[in-house]
Amino acid sequence: MTSTTRFMKPVPWRLFRHEAGRVAGPPAWAYLALFGVCQLAGFWMAQTFSVTILWPANAVLVAALLQLPRKQAVQVMGAAVAVNLLGNLVRGDPGVFLWANALFNLIQVVVTTLLARRFGGAALDMRRPRRLLRFALALIPAVALSTALSGLLILVMGHTPFGGLAYRLRYLFEMEALAMLIVAPSLLLMARQHRFRADGVARLPEIALLAGLVVGLTAAVFSQSQAPVLFLVFPPLILLAFRLSPPWTATAVILISVWAAAATLTGHGPITLTRLAPTPEMQGVPIAMRQMGVFHLFLLALLGTALPITTLSSERRRLVERLKTRTEVALAARKRAEADRAAKSRFLAMMSHEMRTPLTGVTGYADLLSRNASLDAEGVRQVDAVRHCGEAMLRLVEDLLEVSRGGVEVAPRVNDLREVIEEAVGPAREWARVKGLEFDVRIAPEAEGRILIDARRLRQTLHHLAQNAVKFTARGRVGLTVRRTEDRLILDVSDTGCGMDEETRAGVFRLFEQADATTSRAHEGAGVGLALAKTHIDCLGGTVTVESVLWQGSTITLTVPAPSVATEEDEAMEPLHSRRTRVLIVDDHPANRDLLWIMLQAADCETAEASDGEQALEALQDQAFDLVLMDVRMPVMDGLTATRALRAMDAPTCDVPVLAVTAEAMPEDAARCLAAGMDGHLAKPVTQAKLYAAIEAVFDTVSKRADAARAA
Repeated sequence: MTSTTRFMKPVPWRLFRHEAGRVAGPPAWAYLALFGVCQLAGFWMAQTFSVTILWPANAVLVAALLQLPRKQAVQVMGAAVAVNLLGNLVRGDPGVFLWANALFNLIQVVVTTLLARRFGGAALDMRRPRRLLRFALALIPAVALSTALSGLLILVMGHTPFGGLAYRLRYLFEMEALAMLIVAPSLLLMARQHRFRADGVARLPEIALLAGLVVGLTAAVFSQSQAPVLFLVFPPLILLAFRLSPPWTATAVILISVWAAAATLTGHGPITLTRLAPTPEMQGVPIAMRQMGVFHLFLLALLGTALPITTLSSERRRLVERLKTRTEVALAARKRAEADRAAKSRFLAMMSHEMRTPLTGVTGYADLLSRNASLDAEGVRQVDAVRHCGEAMLRLVEDLLEVSRGGVEVAPRVNDLREVIEEAVGPAREWARVKGLEFDVRIAPEAEGRILIDARRLRQTLHHLAQNAVKFTARGRVGLTVRRTEDRLILDVSDTGCGMDEETRAGVFRLFEQADATTSRAHEGAGVGLALAKTHIDCLGGTVTVESVLWQGSTITLTVPAPSVATEEDEAMEPLHSRRTRVLIVDDHPANRDLLWIMLQAADCETAEASDGEQALEALQDQAFDLVLMDVRMPVMDGLTATRALRAMDAPTCDVPVLAVTAEAMPEDAARCLAAGMDGHLAKPVTQAKLYAAIEAVFDTVSKRADAARAA
């Protein structure tokens, strides 16, 4: 339930407060004493001035019923009725008016309390302007009812007082309604002053200054009867309402009301300047009573200005504090989230490094052994099995790390479409050959050439789709067709496998979703490949559709934006193995250094080794090298620090190309390597073909950079 709904929903009809609610405000005897004082004040005004300006006794009793527990409220109400009857007796009310007056007052109090609780809430929190307005609306029918009952009784008894009855009833309504509207909310605000301890923004000197200003101007305005300057009361009161809490404002309103009433009754103040037109039917009404209409209007303006302003200001300060608190909580949560994200990134980077490092030896040596001509057919089969298992393990690790990492970064670069596709479907093609399947790749002529796209995302997408197609195809063929429509590529991956039903097709791209998740399932997999492919497609701004017929096959169609790029003539690159290249291998893992040494020996390279960044810098100062293969995560000095130190050396040492060969394979890891001054990035595990291609790419980059520098 929202806060708005909670405030708007009426509570059940209830006269007394919840017993479990917090007890606040003055004790029961204080309400009863204040009720007695109000009775005496009303009696004194009627006897001395023949007019009662306000009747606050009922408002005091309403505040008592709203604040006190049931037992104490009943006791106060009973005692108040007795005091009222005693006052009527002392005043000399005749016959039925003796008890009718007390009865009508009790009806007014009970109806006001019921309506206030019903529409203002059980707690009747006057801190909110909405509650104040609802209380005002609740008391109007209650006062109107008691006034109507009084008028009806007068008519029935034939006891028509002097002057106009209608005017007197209107006066009675105004007198009691204004008293109820001023006194009851003020007492409720004072009773709940603990809620406003941190609300006011003024300090003690400012409070004293504002209070003195209100008292001084009120005294000045109502101590003279020459100028109609009632408006002077409002500026200091409004300032006080803005700066102080509602209990202070309520106290000021009551103080001004009492002072103004006393001054007006004694013939002082601007109210006495009111000119009254002679009216024959009002001849019996005292002049002071007729002037009270202006006084009541003043009190209404006073109340309608001060209390709404103070409650609105209080609400605003409370909302500002709440916003401040929530902002602090949100900022703290954001810092925690950022810290968690950083910890997650560090964990993923560590896991990627630690998993790739042993896989480098497994797949690398298996790749070398598969090229050994001395192996017989059975040996080649066994080595291929090791290599394929290592590659499958690597792909699973990469998939899980990619899913855990998330991220929507896209890095479009110019790539050759056929090279991206051949690299993506290579493992699937080999698996299809082992299973005896036909695997076709057809690229339409208009789709050939260089394209601008994030090759990593496209490569992984096609890899997963092709692997999935081969996995679920027992006989027949798997095919990939590529065509172009304007700046978009359309790629169809089709198979003649088992197909999918409607339920399976609906969840095919959900994470960890598998058509058969039982322990006896026929197909392996973690259920992350297609979900990851869908993520890559979304990041590329593409779409994917699936068409499938159960037991007949499936076709998955990708549509991705990939603008074609004008083909440039590639410079003829000298093969790596034709150079007598001096290469420094820097890696803290002996098996990795040995693997790289074997791969480079096959290319007739001269090699030297270092196990950390410091040893690498010492070797670079002692000898000249054409290339450095630099690991990143190493003891003593890491590869990034070593590369920065290398670039700070004198020429020509500082210009030696550096290729990062590291198990830190995330895109941000590659960016960090390039930012440190490296010329390329190769993620472990490493095969001979990948190593040679990466070295050629580094030499190509360095050559083009040198040509550009000479041209400039």
